Amino acid sequence: MADSKHSFISYSVKSYSSEEMIERSKSFYKWAEKRRSVRDFSSKSVPKEVMENILMTASSAPSGAHKQPWTFCLISNAKLKSRIRELAEEEERKSYEGRMSEAWLKDLEPLGTDAVKEFIDIAPWIVIVMKRPYEFTEDGGKHKNYYVPESVGLASGFLLMAIHNAGLVALTHTPSPMNFIAKALERPENERPFLLIPVGYAAEDAQVPELTRKSNSDVIEYYD
Repeated sequence: MADSKHSFISYSVKSYSSEEMIERSKSFYKWAEKRRSVRDFSSKSVPKEVMENILMTASSAPSGAHKQPWTFCLISNAKLKSRIRELAEEEERKSYEGRMSEAWLKDLEPLGTDAVKEFIDIAPWIVIVMKRPYEFTEDGGKHKNYYVPESVGLASGFLLMAIHNAGLVALTHTPSPMNFIAKALERPENERPFLLIPVGYAAEDAQVPELTRKSNSDVIEYYD
């Protein structure tokens, strides 16, 4: 039973028979398995309300001490997107031309990636996921957040599934270093860029690499 010194509410969730659970988990897996990272976007508009619902779904993720250490910057402004693309490509060129090891570049070859990031201009929305290592207190001090990378990673996973659920596509982009994003958006010093995610419809001629995901024997260790 919960400590009476704290405020708690009753909670219940619908349960299912074993057969129903198997069917539901299988169908959800087959649906989720169709999600892919897409680089070919349509410029077709997506309602702002859809994006707000997606981001609030992401914000329902668990977090350390329930601090919710994230901010989602939602960008549709064409001029700002172009500026972010310019800065991102500048960093990407440095990475492809010297920062990345030969092994890294070889691993990227099957994906067909390069320093050109036209999807930042084309996709109707860009989401910048910001992590917040600390918060400012009323007296000007700082209060640490907990398990920030883990918490923001969980929220980002929820975000990708919510995008997929809406019939949209996304790409997780991590130009490194990403400090230029915080400066371009004039974000406070307690926010650090975590992911840049273009969101929209797939282009009619969109293509993705033919990939094979690891099997259950590769990713699951059983301790029966």
